[in-house]
Amino acid sequence: MSSTDVTRYKVAVLAGGWSDEREISLETGRAVETALHEAGFESVELLDVASDSFLSDFSNGGFDVAFIAMHGRYGEDGCVQGLCEIMHMPYTFSGVLASALATEKDAAKVMYRNAGIPTPEGVDIEADDELTEELLDEIVEKYGLPLFVKPACNGSSYGITKVTERAQLDAAIEKAREEGDNVLVETCVVGTEITVPVIGNDDPQALPIVEIVTGADFYDLKVKYEPSSLHHVIPARLESGVYAKAQKYAVKAHEALGCRGCSRSDFIVTEDGTPVILETNTIPGMTPASLLPDSARHGGIEFPDLCKRFIELALEEKAGDEPSAKTDEED
Repeated sequence: MSSTDVTRYKVAVLAGGWSDEREISLETGRAVETALHEAGFESVELLDVASDSFLSDFSNGGFDVAFIAMHGRYGEDGCVQGLCEIMHMPYTFSGVLASALATEKDAAKVMYRNAGIPTPEGVDIEADDELTEELLDEIVEKYGLPLFVKPACNGSSYGITKVTERAQLDAAIEKAREEGDNVLVETCVVGTEITVPVIGNDDPQALPIVEIVTGADFYDLKVKYEPSSLHHVIPARLESGVYAKAQKYAVKAHEALGCRGCSRSDFIVTEDGTPVILETNTIPGMTPASLLPDSARHGGIEFPDLCKRFIELALEEKAGDEPSAKTDEED
């Protein structure tokens, strides 16, 4: 990248869309647009993917690279990444397969286990499984209470219920099914909640670990979008060996899923010091309250530089097929 001034690239910031997280995606997009201007980019345009004119604007806009600022369906699940691939457009963050794997929590758990990363015990309930009393009794008998019930495919805590009584399980599963077909029912892992951001393509590196202090049953929607100072402790208050193990597991998760650019894996650290992975986010939030920018800031990377770095990583990934690359020598 030494001969390339990336700030001369025209950037399309893709945001909005149709998911439950549309509004936070637009907030992320606006924050990224501002940050890229502050980093020196000459031409940045925010595009709402749900706009009627999006395809025309995106394909005819003369863009060199896309910064994906979408969350949830059609954004994190590989759909918009597939569009960028068809258009031969370099784009930030993970590709189609890694995005789809990380979004499908049941599939991601298989990859984690194959990589030797501890995961919660639980069961995957498919869309056509009948919720008989026998099945529900069997789940409670095998995994105990409390349980977490969540959609196998969704983000930002939509559809998640902490079940503390057997009578709540049926309704919790139906609630999760409203957000996605398959449902995960998992044991409630007790301990310190942390998240570990990772940046990079071929040689990913973990950033400072964030400890999440909520006072709630879990890191829900309300808590996620409150000021970060209320809930983020950086660096996390962990014994040094546990801290290093959590960072190692986050990098292994990034590599096992095939992520690029960045990822952010969430863990519960149990009393015996075991980091148990919950999920990996391939497009972490990029707002003032977001976890990854907060971690990066503590690691010495300010938000504008962070956004610029993501553009550099996107172009690095596509370096072999960039017909419109602009160098310092060009007029």
